Amino acid sequence: MEVVNYTEFRKNLTKSLNKVNDDAEIVVVSRSKGKNVVVMALEEYNAIQETLHVVKSVSNRNRLDKAIEEMDKGQFEIHSLIE
Repeated sequence: MEVVNYTEFRKNLTKSLNKVNDDAEIVVVSRSKGKNVVVMALEEYNAIQETLHVVKSVSNRNRLDKAIEEMDKGQFEIHSLIE
């Protein structure tokens, strides 16, 4: 994660946005009066939103926990992809 002030971000906008997109970097833009903002790639944002959606339901979270536990114990099968 990179933290830059607003002036520096604006001066190096292309460079900062390229870091976000090319390197999956998250940039925090520090602004006056503590009103900071976060700049991240849309793919990263969407992944976070999807994760939040999956874990917000207790039943989904329990199913996910059980699946992780089974995988950690080696209780899984490997299948070929269907074409």
